[in-house]
Amino acid sequence: MNVLFTAAAFIIALGVLIVVHEYGHYLVARVCKVKVLRFSVGFGRPLLTWRGGDGMEWVIAAVPFGGYVKMLDEREAPVAAEDLGRAFNRQSVWRRTAIVAAGPVANFLFAIAVYAGLFMYGLPEARPIIAAPPPASAAAAAELRAGDTIVSVNGEGLSTWQELRWRVLKAALQGEQLRLERVDERGHLSEVVLDLRRFAGTDAEADLMAAIGLQLFRPPLEPVLGQVEAGGPAEQAGLLSGDRILRIDDRPIETWNAFVDAVRASPAAPLRFAILRDRRAVQLTVTPEAREVNGQRFGRIGAAPFVPPSHAERILVRTQYSLFEAIARGADKTLDIAVFSLRMLGKMLIGEVSWKHLSGPVTIADYAGQSAQMGGISYLTFLALISISLGVLNLLPIPLLDGGHLMYYALEVVKGSPVSDRVMELGQRVGLTLLLIMMAFAFYNDLHRLFSG
Repeated sequence: MNVLFTAAAFIIALGVLIVVHEYGHYLVARVCKVKVLRFSVGFGRPLLTWRGGDGMEWVIAAVPFGGYVKMLDEREAPVAAEDLGRAFNRQSVWRRTAIVAAGPVANFLFAIAVYAGLFMYGLPEARPIIAAPPPASAAAAAELRAGDTIVSVNGEGLSTWQELRWRVLKAALQGEQLRLERVDERGHLSEVVLDLRRFAGTDAEADLMAAIGLQLFRPPLEPVLGQVEAGGPAEQAGLLSGDRILRIDDRPIETWNAFVDAVRASPAAPLRFAILRDRRAVQLTVTPEAREVNGQRFGRIGAAPFVPPSHAERILVRTQYSLFEAIARGADKTLDIAVFSLRMLGKMLIGEVSWKHLSGPVTIADYAGQSAQMGGISYLTFLALISISLGVLNLLPIPLLDGGHLMYYALEVVKGSPVSDRVMELGQRVGLTLLLIMMAFAFYNDLHRLFSG
């Protein structure tokens, strides 16, 4: 069932993002009065075809990893004299540029719309309150203490843990120092310097926040289940929201942290749970699924703690913005992620960051399934992030991608005439080689993650 759910979430995500991207090309082509022959979602054999106005074909094809908008073009087939003015190759370089750029731009606009909608809706998020840093960590060296609330980074205010995490991770990969304003538990405001220079080029798949010594503050919680993940080991074993964990394998469990430690220490090993449900003692056997991260194997059952309202008020904040502020924040977040993605690609090219961060369809499908299981908001956030990645990828100056065509058009503007067919042919070969290399790395990384858990 999980495999089918993941596959469905992945196919829906692909369908949405392909339609967004290709509709950008289609819409601007129509505005420029270029005749569109076919709008295809997917490649290969058509599964479903219907005709629209102006004789255009709408197609859903068998291979869902992409799509295309086919326009009237003399380079591909003879064009009737009355349609010459509607051929793509007859358009000015500026119109061709607009049509090609419209696909990636549509991806960015989609992400902005999603983020703006989420900012308007308002989400409960964790406050940037830190737990006690380990003694030898960078956070401890900066004299940060348990209960400190970070209110600004380099003079820019923040209100959520995600904002703090994003800024710290970017600075760590760049090897920078950060000025943090913190408010301690007594309400005193002070500034500290967090030195992240030794983390430049660190493996981004590792838990950098933990390595830096920044962990989210969590008030002590009782071992009571809140949300239970659909289809996870906890649900499969019969655990329900509201269950209180009394013992695991005859060991008393008094706190949520003790419960988590017991589960993590037993990957793929059956555990005997004694629980209290509706004042009745219940015995269950739960087998945590095994996960592996950075060579460390641990167990998880897919359950979150029940957080009392008093705890929630202390550690959670609801952020909500007006329409225009939400759009501005959505645009800023989209730009921020796009620039960061480009920097990461640049660091991969010069060897500062490992190529194993490149993900292929298997990893993306896994994330699609996980985010869909977590709910609509998580799935929308995943779609926005992948849409940005798709936009950035397509703008790379690689022939066969939109960015490669834009590179040709830029050369055409400089030299005053289109590049030769010979140059375009060589470029396509180079572009195909580069794309195959990237795909090989992505598939290798997918297989490595799959077989290593």
